[in-house]
Amino acid sequence: MKIISRAEIETILPELDLMPAIEQGFVDYSAGKCIVPPIGELIMDKGEVHIKYGCIKGDDYYVIKIASGFYGNPKIGLPSSNGMMILFSQNTGEVVAVLHDECILTDIRTAIAGAISAKYLAPKKVTAIGIVGTGVQARMQADYLKPVTDCRTIIVWGRDPAKLLSYKKDMTEAGFKVFTTSDMAELCENTNLIITTTPSHKPLISADMIHPGTHITAMGSDTVEKQELDAEILARASLVVSDSIDQSQTRGEIHKAREAGKITDAALKELGAIIAGGVGRTSDEQITIADLTGVAVQDIKIAEAVYRASKSA
Repeated sequence: MKIISRAEIETILPELDLMPAIEQGFVDYSAGKCIVPPIGELIMDKGEVHIKYGCIKGDDYYVIKIASGFYGNPKIGLPSSNGMMILFSQNTGEVVAVLHDECILTDIRTAIAGAISAKYLAPKKVTAIGIVGTGVQARMQADYLKPVTDCRTIIVWGRDPAKLLSYKKDMTEAGFKVFTTSDMAELCENTNLIITTTPSHKPLISADMIHPGTHITAMGSDTVEKQELDAEILARASLVVSDSIDQSQTRGEIHKAREAGKITDAALKELGAIIAGGVGRTSDEQITIADLTGVAVQDIKIAEAVYRASKSA
């Protein structure tokens, strides 16, 4: 059994082109080639733990991933996220590797899924990128968009002025022109690619804020309780895409819209099917939504890639 530390993982990651692998994972999932059981969850007073696991049929490995979010940690000088991925042999069940990544692989595969969504669903001409939130994903989602769009203008929304200033500093150094706001309507009015990254339990964006031609990637709502978008936005959208229609029965923006009677499965498409068909957005005037709750195939693909690279290092 190989133990791969976060430090080793960070030396390997720059060598890897992960987007094609994760795209293929989504395609395999939508083609019915994967076994992905329901997500395990442990929701506690101070944090939450998600257990995602699965395999791609005929592959060499299967993966169990444990990832946590303890959102008060930054106040005591600790990161809010932690976890690991465990790689097993599909042939024998033996543990092949423990990737003690401290959640960096989950963060990266989530950011890549956002970039993939934008690749197929964002307007051809992105005028400005709206980022809702100021945390790790708020930074990584923007950074991983660089191969997908040449837009380098960000309008970021947050409630804490100090966190907004920190975000602006970091992302300016990363090559973006950054404007801050605490007015969500201002963000929506001046952007046409919006990414929501918060653990909010109530809608932050209302339907009247969204104008034609906007794409929204919603990736913060990954439990039953969380919601960032008014359900009416999904009802008005031309195209609503889920990374997993099955998971959207119990979590995410689609789950909330379904509960509100605003959407049915007939209105949904799955991200893997969009990738396989090569067609997402078909008009500059469409409102499109990608609701990402995170699927185990992303963990499988990134864990396999890191493990194989570590063996050849």
